[in-house]
Amino acid sequence: MLSVDREQVMAYRIAAQELRRPHGDLGKLAVLGLGVQDAQRGSARLALAARLDVEPAALSGESLRDALDAAGVTLAWSHRGAPHLHHAAELPSVAASLVPLSDADAQARLAWQRADVAKAGMPPTAALRTAATALHDVVDTTMTKGAASERVTKRLPEGLVRWCRGCQATHINEQVMRLTTLRAGVRLEPDVYPATLTPLGGGLLAEEPDVAACTEVAARYLNLHGPATVAEAAGFIGTTQRVAAEMWPEGLVEVDLAGTRTWLAPEDVATLENPPEPEVVRLLPPSDPLLQARDRRTLVPDEGCHKQLWRILGNPGVLLAGGEIVATWRAKASGRRLDVTVEPLLPLRPVDRAATEDEATRIATARGFATATVTFR
Repeated sequence: MLSVDREQVMAYRIAAQELRRPHGDLGKLAVLGLGVQDAQRGSARLALAARLDVEPAALSGESLRDALDAAGVTLAWSHRGAPHLHHAAELPSVAASLVPLSDADAQARLAWQRADVAKAGMPPTAALRTAATALHDVVDTTMTKGAASERVTKRLPEGLVRWCRGCQATHINEQVMRLTTLRAGVRLEPDVYPATLTPLGGGLLAEEPDVAACTEVAARYLNLHGPATVAEAAGFIGTTQRVAAEMWPEGLVEVDLAGTRTWLAPEDVATLENPPEPEVVRLLPPSDPLLQARDRRTLVPDEGCHKQLWRILGNPGVLLAGGEIVATWRAKASGRRLDVTVEPLLPLRPVDRAATEDEATRIATARGFATATVTFR
């Protein structure tokens, strides 16, 4: 059995996720195969800037939408109901992977709203199918999320809608909407706020469970975040370990990661055995693909730092240097200047500090600011 340490795994993932900026072709970015999450406004923009060997101004403002259109990339609610950038041509497969394989799978994916959905008086798989059909029928043109919610709520039974104290209105359950919109054949408009939906045309994008589509998601997770366990892939997908086992790819290679039994595709073993040097400095945004791995102790061995990095709300970005997550960062606008504050988790080398200032200028340009300042606390 192949045995590796966490430093080796970190180097592999940095290379697999193209954080060494090997090219400038947005459409060929490896991370788009799984999806680039845009959980906080503008975070996907910075994830792309961290990986693409292009002038960051090419990703600023309206230039980003032009670049996405040219590369055939769009936005959709997908894994765990979170918005992700995907290749538009792959949306049918992504939608198929969102159709639960069973009621147990559906309950897991519904997360905190499973109890509400139980009030609909139908199995959770049927409830999600009902919501997808209704969304397909009402989203017949580009409209805001609010307008779509108002329309679809009128068609749904109790359990799929709820009273929202913040909105002072009854509307479709949030997770139900996020899990079914792509199935309904509806995508999101990239880099448009508030969230805006556009129909893809045609019928429902996915109706029946598709094990092969789910297996493809697990395989792509392993490629970017491997070697990994079934439980870790389940965490990314948003289901149970038992259900994820039904999606598990065949022919994987067993890898001992510091005493843990993990798995990797055979074609990726050579890179894991001899990964490129991870000597890059990158300011990664919250929800960056690198941070989506579910084995957080591999990413950051000091569990005392985990609460700083992965919060319920308002995660910071991270500073990657020398193959390690060495700091957190936050940014604040000051006129046309972006002020970046870095809080070290590990000692920073002088060369890393200098490179961090260069990276801060890069993300400032990508966000449309003229200059950047960096403060190390």
